[in-house]
Amino acid sequence: MEELDIIKQVFLLAIAKREEGESMKDTLESLVNTGMFESGMKEAKQTLQELRESNHIVGDNLSMIGVMVANQAEQEFKQ
Repeated sequence: MEELDIIKQVFLLAIAKREEGESMKDTLESLVNTGMFESGMKEAKQTLQELRESNHIVGDNLSMIGVMVANQAEQEFKQ
């Protein structure tokens, strides 16, 4: 399993930590509003597409691989 950059790890963690009823659009807007993406929504959507192509995200949810990466990222950020 390849190592994802910090942006993608944070993206997956944000999806893992979504509130009940929060949509993918809501998550994208939240991440863009933090200033995480230099190019704004366009870059956020590109990152989402890349994570879907790599099977970290299936539909609007994390795959098993995505869950594992999100959990690993959370542990790293807690250190």
